[in-house]
Order: sequence, then structure tokens, then C-alpha cells
Amino acid sequence: MASNHSHFQHLYFVLTGIPGLEEKYYYMAFPLGAVYAIALFGNGIIISTIKSESSLHVPMYYFLCMLALADTGLALCTLPSVLGIFWFNYKLLAFDACLAQMYFIHTFSAIESGVLVAMAIDRGVAIWNPLRYSTILTHEVVCKAGIAILTRAVCVVFPVPFLIKRLPFYHSNLLSHSFCLHQDVMRLACASTRVNSLYGLVAVVFTKGSDSLSILLSYVFILRTVLALASGEGRLKALNTCVCHLCAVLIFYVPLIGVSVIHRFGKHLSPLTHALMANAYLLVPPVLNPIVYTVKTKEIRRKILHLFHHTRISAEG
Repeated sequence: MASNHSHFQHLYFVLTGIPGLEEKYYYMAFPLGAVYAIALFGNGIIISTIKSESSLHVPMYYFLCMLALADTGLALCTLPSVLGIFWFNYKLLAFDACLAQMYFIHTFSAIESGVLVAMAIDRGVAIWNPLRYSTILTHEVVCKAGIAILTRAVCVVFPVPFLIKRLPFYHSNLLSHSFCLHQDVMRLACASTRVNSLYGLVAVVFTKGSDSLSILLSYVFILRTVLALASGEGRLKALNTCVCHLCAVLIFYVPLIGVSVIHRFGKHLSPLTHALMANAYLLVPPVLNPIVYTVKTKEIRRKILHLFHHTRISAEG
């Protein structure tokens, strides 16, 4: 029947790797695998170190653990489809699998955005009133913040797959990326996507929009607090505690803004540009965040050195 959209939905979507470089996928397969390995290993080390080191059982590192979990989730969401293309040249993804991947990608992205806000507030409290830091940000408060971040992400993204499911698809089934994103799937629909576009805009404003504004306001407060300090050394020490978080914010939001601008205004750009920006949006944070925090956290560096030392001894034995 014409009213039954299931008769007008593709069984599969066709994913796109990097346009124009199809003949070089064989050479790109190993570097991409290494990138995913670095992301999973790095975030796994951060999680295990925070879990095992009692000195890291403070709000700042609990939020870092949440960030590492979100990055791990993002990496695992895209790993099967991306490596399927570059390792096995397998480009088909079932319709429902595409919707599931889309849901988890956008959910973990919203979680990461929320965690960055919590980390900004954490830095603000630590600089504003360090003596009361542990009494303000108790374990209970951190736990409630984590639950709120997770609940918001799950609830906001939940309608998205169902809004896509109701649309008919009977023309092209070729996606622009190696994974499923809401904007990319939506443009293939053969009906009005006004509701999808409106809800997508509301969801982005409610999550990434409000989060970026909250982070900005937090740093305005932090700067005012730091500038009120009498000691120049104290100012530098206070700002130094924010370096990692500022890097994490830039690592997350710069690719996000880039891919959003390209989707909205870059229709004249080459498919290669779209593909590279989308891959950067989902691959850069899980890879770079562990590197940034490893460089700045001696306990994490010690854990990695201990792991390699133990591996070497086992190999020699």
C-alpha cells in the first residue's frame, strides 16, 4: 500500500569511503586500523588507570573517565563500517543497522558534549573555591551529573531513528560517509523532511548549542576569578589546570562546527572534503583526547610505562 513506507525503504544503504581514493584503500587499511587501536588503547588505559589509582578518585578524573567512555563508544560505533570498507571493500549496511549506528553515534556525541560542560564547571569550582572543592563536588553530585548527562543524550536522540523510519526511500541509497549520520540519511528521503530538520535543529540547540554556551560562560567566570588572584604564579598555575580541558573542547567542537558548516553551506565542495571532515569529526576526539591527557597526567604515563615494561619482561621470559 502507498501508505506503508516499509514498501518504499531500501534493504541496504551503500556507504562511501574516501571518494577518488578507492584504489588506495589497501594502503589506507593498516593506518586506519592503527588509528582505531590507538583510540581504544588510549581510552582503555585512562579508564583502567583512574579505576586503579586511588589518588585519581576525585571529580576531575571521574569526569575524564566519562569522557574516555564516550570516546570509546564513538570509536566502536564507526569501527565496523569503516574498517569493513577499507579492509574488505564491503560497503553495504542494512537499513535498521544504519539507524542503530546513527542513534549511537549521535548519543555518544551528545554525552561527550555534556561531559565537557561538567569538566568546565569542575575547573571553575576548583579555581573559585579550592578549599571547598571536595565538599561541593561530592561523589554523589558527580554521579548525579553523569546520570543527567546520559539521560539527556538518550532521550534527545531517541526520536531520531523513528523520524527517519517513517520516511520513504526509493531513489538513491548511496550515503556520503563511511557511517550513518542523521543529515546524510535524511537527504535521501523521497518526502518532506521538515519535521526531521526541525527536530534535528532543536536537538542540536538543546545539546551542543547550550553546552558550548555553558562552557563559554564557565571560562568567562574562570578568567574573572584568575585575574582577581594577586600572585602571577598563582594565575599561571590556575590556568595550567585548564589546558587539557581547553584542548578537549577544541578537539571536539572544531571538527563539529566544520562538518556542520559543510553540510549546511558546502554543497558545492567536493565529496572528498565532506568525507574527510566527517571522519575527522568522529575520529579526532577519541584519538587525541587520550594523548593530551596522557602528556599532562603522570599517573597515566606511569601506567603505560608499567604496561610496556611488563610486556617486555613477559616477552623475554
